[in-house]
Amino acid sequence: MMKQSIGLITLMSMVTALTGCAVGPDYVKPDASNPSSFTIPKGWKVAEPNDNNIPSNWWQLFHDKTLDELETQVEHSNQSLLQQFAALRQARALVTADTAPLFPSFTLNETTNRNRFSSGAFSFGPGRIFDSHSLNMQSSWELDIWGGIRRQIEADVASMQSSASQVAATRLSLQSQLAADYFQLRADDTEESLLQDTITVYEQYIELTKNRFDEGVAAQTDLIQAQTQLKTAQTQMIDLGVQRSQLEHAIAVLVGRAPSELKINKVNLTDFNLTIPVTVPSVLLERRPDVSVAERSAAAASAKIGVAKAAFFPTFNLTSNIGYQSNIYNNLIGPANYGWGISPSVSLPIFDGGQRLGGYREAVAQYDQAVANYRQVVLTAFQNVEDNLSATAILTREISVQNEAVELSKKNLELTRSQYIAGTVNYLNVITAQATLLTSQINAIQIKSRQFVAGVQLVVALGGGWDKSQEPELSKK
Repeated sequence: MMKQSIGLITLMSMVTALTGCAVGPDYVKPDASNPSSFTIPKGWKVAEPNDNNIPSNWWQLFHDKTLDELETQVEHSNQSLLQQFAALRQARALVTADTAPLFPSFTLNETTNRNRFSSGAFSFGPGRIFDSHSLNMQSSWELDIWGGIRRQIEADVASMQSSASQVAATRLSLQSQLAADYFQLRADDTEESLLQDTITVYEQYIELTKNRFDEGVAAQTDLIQAQTQLKTAQTQMIDLGVQRSQLEHAIAVLVGRAPSELKINKVNLTDFNLTIPVTVPSVLLERRPDVSVAERSAAAASAKIGVAKAAFFPTFNLTSNIGYQSNIYNNLIGPANYGWGISPSVSLPIFDGGQRLGGYREAVAQYDQAVANYRQVVLTAFQNVEDNLSATAILTREISVQNEAVELSKKNLELTRSQYIAGTVNYLNVITAQATLLTSQINAIQIKSRQFVAGVQLVVALGGGWDKSQEPELSKK
């Protein structure tokens, strides 16, 4: 009998080994739109294959030490990113848990019973007490003949990879948001510095106009207009403080700190020369973590079709029990008390009211959704690159033209001020010239800020230094 049981186990193991295939589709990466090239602005270059010159600490391309310090804090302190790290650990644990059914489970049990039976129920004498001791090992094993367990593991591994890519995508999103907020804050600092200089000039104008009024060569309206101009500039500077405070608070939250705990010194925006090689479209798909999230989600959905399909087939289980049993504990382990049992079983689904069919159709529909989402993410990725290539090129030209406008406004103000002192024009001309200069300077600051942000967004659109090779390796089923 023992030889027959061993033979049965061997036979079923061979069946499992020989049926290495798994029901359901083998995953093939979905096709997606893939343009042959990007529209490369003049002065940009296309990166060579496998040439990724964007570092993972890409923000250092802007050469700002304060930004460097803030960005490094995101990795360790941002709560949204820490949440994604926890989700990745959960996904890894799920792979381990769902791999376990591929192997037999073993349980060791030791029991001791002491019973006193009533004389009315048994004929072996009143008040008889019986002892029973047992020590046995139980095992159970579901044979994965149809590959349902392996498909579930395949889905879990793909989901784990998707979680890993989601960590990278979240990190990149947070880093880029911090950089964008930081550059806008620096733009506010620059604008505040400009307004402070303008206020100083307005105060000088008031003093000049007051003297001219006292001398009778300027009207009182000129003095009132000069004072109004000063108050307007002061109001603008005060209002600017509201936006700066909100940006500073947003940055504090991004680095995992309370808004009141972070103070950023005021520094003006500086010029920068950002040089980034542009990858070809086919390479871009390997360098965008959000694309990887969508693609791995499609892989997981494909594997779950196999899980749903395996539910239509019989389930084979093998349970066994081996150990010792005796009414005397000291003699428990011995040849006379040895026993074993084996119990193979088959469970064949007959009727479930359409539950399995519905589950299968649901899995197929979820896969179709995942594929459509992947293709949409790919299209959006290409759009991001094209948008920000155009933006960086256009803003570079725009800032050049705006700087020329600033210089012309300065010359116009100098001429108008000289004419006012000479008495050939009234103070309204000075106000107009000064307002034109201030507007031109503020526009130049805002364009420069947009140029910085476009540079950040271009880095992000190109993957921010991430590479698909950073994913956990895919276990073979």
